[in-house]
Amino acid sequence: MRHLLSTADLALDDALRILDIAEDMADVSTREVRKLPTLRGTTVVNLFYEDSTRTRISFEAAAKRLSADVINFAAKGSSVSKGESLKDTAQTLAAMGADGIVIRHPSSGAPRVLADSGWVEAAVVNAGDGTHEHPTQALLDAFTMRRRLHGAASRGRDLDGLRVVIVGDILHSRVARSNAWLLRTLGAHVSVVAPPTLLPVDVSRFGVDVFYDLDEALARVRPDVVMMLRIQQERMNEAFFPNAREYARSWGLSAARFRALPATAIVMHPGPMNRGLEISDEAADSPRSTVREQVANGVAVRMAVLYLTLAGDREDSL
Repeated sequence: MRHLLSTADLALDDALRILDIAEDMADVSTREVRKLPTLRGTTVVNLFYEDSTRTRISFEAAAKRLSADVINFAAKGSSVSKGESLKDTAQTLAAMGADGIVIRHPSSGAPRVLADSGWVEAAVVNAGDGTHEHPTQALLDAFTMRRRLHGAASRGRDLDGLRVVIVGDILHSRVARSNAWLLRTLGAHVSVVAPPTLLPVDVSRFGVDVFYDLDEALARVRPDVVMMLRIQQERMNEAFFPNAREYARSWGLSAARFRALPATAIVMHPGPMNRGLEISDEAADSPRSTVREQVANGVAVRMAVLYLTLAGDREDSL
């Protein structure tokens, strides 16, 4: 795997290979020494044009557990704020010997431009681009679902027949797009729920069922997984919905809605959570919530992605 830019690029075998290698990487965290020598001598640059502490730290931890050298490059306060282009920044990093670039960018498509441009020879991993995609988040979500569904027998298994409902700001969510494509590839049935103002006009191309009423969706689908998306604070002032109270009443996972879910259903959230807005305390703190598992699994999945893009030919390194 040369780059990871989009979950839409992943065939079923590709997705399963990443998830299976992530199982091996997760086992590393149970060892006394939680490190592998796989990427020793390799340099990974976290090139973040947007703030995202969780994602950056997760990639940094993943690279360091594989013994790579890590350089964190934040656009704020750098030459980028003085007008330097993505091309010039990338070529500067290439000159410094970057073998892999993990990029988060506010413009949709920036990681693919970097990967296809010929400016660098480095492997490129998309850590979130505009309102387009966030592939490693979708992979860690799928990894978490698979472990909850199959437990210790997860390796080699897909998500065939799993019913997933994604709720919230679908219009601006790169997490929703990546999950919709990946989960369908893995065999899951995906539904999305949002006010009409927070659904993209081309939502049909995601291959999902669309609902505007959360109670109707939960009653009809009887989901195995409910994934709540974060409502970004700036959306509250842009007239996408009347106010925070109205959103919570109509589309939030309240304590009552949580109790009405099937007994085996799990609740997911990419974080950070707005408690009382998109999710209640009861749902967020329940044993059926996977929020903390998602964070832990994110390191294992990102280790797998870095391994495959930077050392995929060293099968004996594990």
